[in-house]
Amino acid sequence: MKKLINAPDQAVADALRGVEAAHGDRVRVTFDPYTIVRTDAPVSGKVGLVSGGGSGHEPMHGGYVGPGMLDAACPGEVFTSPTPDQMYEATKAVDGGAGVVHIVKNYTGDVLNFEMAADLAKGDGIEVETVLTNDDVAVEDSLYTAGRRGVGVTVLVEKIAGGAADDGKSLQEVAEIGRRVNSQGRSMGMALTACITPASGNPSFELGDDEVEIGIGIHGEPGRFRESIGPASQIAERLMTPILEDLPFASGDRVLAFVNGMGGTPLLELYIMYAEVAKIAADHGLQIERNLIGNYITSLEMQGCSITLLKLDDELLHYWDAPVNTPGLRWGA
Repeated sequence: MKKLINAPDQAVADALRGVEAAHGDRVRVTFDPYTIVRTDAPVSGKVGLVSGGGSGHEPMHGGYVGPGMLDAACPGEVFTSPTPDQMYEATKAVDGGAGVVHIVKNYTGDVLNFEMAADLAKGDGIEVETVLTNDDVAVEDSLYTAGRRGVGVTVLVEKIAGGAADDGKSLQEVAEIGRRVNSQGRSMGMALTACITPASGNPSFELGDDEVEIGIGIHGEPGRFRESIGPASQIAERLMTPILEDLPFASGDRVLAFVNGMGGTPLLELYIMYAEVAKIAADHGLQIERNLIGNYITSLEMQGCSITLLKLDDELLHYWDAPVNTPGLRWGA
């Protein structure tokens, strides 16, 4: 194992010190428990947005804390859910009197711990709504989940709901917009290689030199099948077909197309994949109105990608385009 770390059990704390040093003008970091909170929180009268999950998926979630997106993020240990006290402290830190939305990926630990934190917050008189993301079409149940996994759509929920919250929408309105994004988005990923967690020092799964895993999870969970590696056009077809069939998308739909790197894939390859995605979308009569290409929800150094399609309407497009100023996503600000 070769990693730029000091010690495996210090990796998350050391990374948070780096976040604090790099982005102290935008966020404040606490270490007991771990939280990342925007510097101006709580914003009076604004709905707060909190998300979180295991570390190793950067820039999600801590990289999306700031105006136009999240108010706080809770980083767990690598590939490990944050604790309820992290989520509770983050919720209190961002409560500006209008309530707080929890954006939760559908992983068992995340769901249970956010539920406990919401109960604690409600005991303090803080109104909490939960938006669950479960956009992965690859498998129905996984090693970490009951039901579908929450993956790429999570980033889109955080951005669009964040825009709505900054626009002064109510707690119920922000939550409804987040749920609509989840319901209108579908994702599927694949891996060329496994990743290695600092604590284990070993690959998270075994994959032959000439094999790819289609439908992989962001923690290395198995997908639908393995096959010999083929051209990018074949891989794009393997991912796009289940996505298009699941919603289903229809000719004339306006979409956001998101090609995400898993951490170790060069942008050159992601743009090759985007060209194939755009071709398949055009063949199905879809109009790509916005796109996002790059490493936004990763799995340490895994090589591979995921594809997310979101069916857009005028309101979702408006809040996608709204200004955002976070370490991991910034425009119009």
